[in-house]
Amino acid sequence: MSIGNSPPEDDRPSVGRALQQARIEAGLTVDQISSTTRVRVPIVHAIEQDDFSRCGGSVYARGHIRTLARAAGIDPTHLVEQYDAEHGGRPRPSRAAPVFEAERIRPEPRRPNWTAAMVAAIVAVVGFVGFTLFNGGVGNQDDTVEAGQASAKPSKAPAKAPPNRPADAKPEPSDSAIAGAPANKVTVKLTAERDQTWLSAKDHNGKLLEEGVLQRGASKTFTDSHRIDLVLGNAGAVQLFVNGKEIKNVGDVGQVQKLSYTKGDPAAG
Repeated sequence: MSIGNSPPEDDRPSVGRALQQARIEAGLTVDQISSTTRVRVPIVHAIEQDDFSRCGGSVYARGHIRTLARAAGIDPTHLVEQYDAEHGGRPRPSRAAPVFEAERIRPEPRRPNWTAAMVAAIVAVVGFVGFTLFNGGVGNQDDTVEAGQASAKPSKAPAKAPPNRPADAKPEPSDSAIAGAPANKVTVKLTAERDQTWLSAKDHNGKLLEEGVLQRGASKTFTDSHRIDLVLGNAGAVQLFVNGKEIKNVGDVGQVQKLSYTKGDPAAG
């Protein structure tokens, strides 16, 4: 006895026959449904004849049934269930966790790495020898440095100036320095001691010997057989020696002085 319009299970067509009837009712040829579904023509013919061996397995067979049924416009659910009932049903998936845990519990035994052990031993020996040599060298070096420091300490004390003489006092020209000046010439030495100065120096013939700026700390020396004529633009900044004697009070800072010196004892002209 059937329920509703559903035919009895014994009277229903096979999966392949149902797909073939649906394709024909949809007005499709085997070539057309093969182009639409990309299922090859020989496989379509085999499925419509209930030969699923060319599908490559139950998973692919179910996929082809779904694809062909949708292309023909019918619901593939009942056809897939009928296929499973006729071919032993869908296999239950197996759990992979126990297999994984079993493999994880049984690790492979590790072999001793003799090469790494030998390398580590060699490195330890070399390090010990180097450490011993380094300590011996450092000890000798420390003794040398300490001895050098002990001998050098007395020399670090600054020399003190005599109590009755300022530390920055300038030596006076000695008699030997005065005697060292040539007696047959006039010798003039200029030093820009306090600041720079402009100067001009000429010989007794009026020939220009020097003209320009003398920077602070710089010196110039002029000699002539008869006379040296000077022009100083900042006379107060100049230290002047003539024929070995220092000339005091050459002039004031910023003062222009014209001076002339000859052989023998210096005399301002």
